[in-house]
Amino acid sequence: MAKQIFINLAVKDLQKAMDFYIALGFTNNPQFSDDNGKCMVWSESIFVMIMTHEKFKTFTNKPIANTKSNIAGLFSLSVESVDKVNEIVKNGIAAGGIEPNEMRDYGFMQQRTIEDFDGHTWEIFYMDISKFPTKQPAEQ
Repeated sequence: MAKQIFINLAVKDLQKAMDFYIALGFTNNPQFSDDNGKCMVWSESIFVMIMTHEKFKTFTNKPIANTKSNIAGLFSLSVESVDKVNEIVKNGIAAGGIEPNEMRDYGFMQQRTIEDFDGHTWEIFYMDISKFPTKQPAEQ
């Protein structure tokens, strides 16, 4: 079996969350979805499991973080162009997400941030590795 990543997120409104992730470009896999959780597919190896708080609590003894006021993690997704970065964030905002800061341009990478209804933070970025700065030899 190929290596895969499953990011599990607790959400307050499962349908609203699913609609938001579909707007970002995820698709739903109904095989691994039910009334308490939805499997949202980004690629053949990256999945986001959005779950009601009740279902999420069955996987942990810790309290669920309030990600509206505290950061629990930054999740980053690479895309093929700056235009795609802009499209995804625009669609996410139209679906009710918020963009907490402006685009950051590092020369070789352009990055925008979008938060879902529960405050889960996503970094959408395009990177052109050919523009990555090379270390200059030390002067003698």
